[in-house]
Amino acid sequence: MSGPSSAPAGEAAGASSTSASSTGASSTAASSTAHESLPKAARRQAGGLARGLVTPSYPATPLFAQSPRSWLRRVPYGVAMVLTTILVPTTAQILTNDYGVGGGVATLLGIVQGTPLLLSVTRPLQAWWIVFLSDLVCALVVLGTADHLENRVWPWLPGAIIGYLFLLLALALREPRRTLVAVWLVTGTAGLALGIAFPDKSNGSNVVLFVLSGVVLLVAGALRERGDAQRRLAEQETISEAERAHRTLLEERTRIARELHDVVAHHMSVITVQADSAPYRIGGLPSEAEREFSTIAATARESLAEMRRLLGVLRSEETRGERAPQPGLRQVPQLVEATVRAGIPTTLTIADDVAELEPLPQAVGLSAYRIVQEALANVVRHAPGAATRVAISAEGGSALTLLVVNGPPDSAPTKPLETSGTGHGLVGMVERVRLVGGMLDTGPLPDGGFRVAARLPLVDLEETDQP
Repeated sequence: MSGPSSAPAGEAAGASSTSASSTGASSTAASSTAHESLPKAARRQAGGLARGLVTPSYPATPLFAQSPRSWLRRVPYGVAMVLTTILVPTTAQILTNDYGVGGGVATLLGIVQGTPLLLSVTRPLQAWWIVFLSDLVCALVVLGTADHLENRVWPWLPGAIIGYLFLLLALALREPRRTLVAVWLVTGTAGLALGIAFPDKSNGSNVVLFVLSGVVLLVAGALRERGDAQRRLAEQETISEAERAHRTLLEERTRIARELHDVVAHHMSVITVQADSAPYRIGGLPSEAEREFSTIAATARESLAEMRRLLGVLRSEETRGERAPQPGLRQVPQLVEATVRAGIPTTLTIADDVAELEPLPQAVGLSAYRIVQEALANVVRHAPGAATRVAISAEGGSALTLLVVNGPPDSAPTKPLETSGTGHGLVGMVERVRLVGGMLDTGPLPDGGFRVAARLPLVDLEETDQP
């Protein structure tokens, strides 16, 4: 007895020590961070920003790749192609005509500044490095070739600003916040450095780009983070819904198991009584037969004791008072009467050949009662006042057929008792039909009503399990 219990204890101790050590490590790291010096904290933050500039997100999925709309997934490619087609020749022409740059150099600069926009759809950080460096080279080339810049935009050209802002938009929709802050600071630092180095050449485009880039990064980054949060919330809701459905299924199966305990216990009790009384009811039994009946009775009593222990495990605190006999097909009329008193006009039709099926197997009778009960309860919850019809018939003496059909809710200004069910009703029907090897068909009707049809076979389940 000590061996099995010592292992979990050791595991629990190891888990607690691991948890304690991890907690201690995290608290130590937090305290060291809280008490570090200002230069050290600045170096740590600068190192994080530098890593953000050289560490792109993985994997390199295209923008809007998760969108269910195909046209939206193609929008980034279309915009990038249009901008590239416009900016490459426009930049080359402006550099040649307005800034006096040679045609070959101007064309090369236009290509280097414009074509990386196509790369920004999947790898915006790599495209940003190319565009940023090419913009710096272009500013220096223009500075060395142009005769005068008093009436010209410098250091960032108009075409470069447009392409750069689109690139930042793609970057903000893909990269984390640390990378966006680093890109914005590098952009502002480069523009500020050029403006300070050549104050008589700059006309303020560096300030304009710094402000516009901050706005684009802030707005687009906030929208992306909001979309990520909504997506994670939707995923969590999906997981929670699946877990809730699974829990509902397990609860319903546990409830069915508790109810079947009474059915099986009744048969086991009959076996015990018959085996104990056989030597007194049947005279002249040989001693071997008496011992066999005694063994059967002892085995049945042992099985009953095991079933009671199992029921103690299945029975929750709220259901310990369930001691009433399980209902069957004979209790269906009382169930219909109670539904009528609840304000649901309900009619019950039981075919004459159903009486010939008596006595029904207890599992079938209990399942039939519960299916009708769940169907009527759904009418009360979701369609108050709807006319309902319950029909029970026999199918050639081999199966019991149940049909519960309700019309649309009453036109009176009444609200359903429940606008969204928990799912226990249909789950319970499915499990009870599966218990006896039957079939279930449920679904809405064209007039706004609902239909529940079940077929419960009366043959022995052991026969149906045979190949």
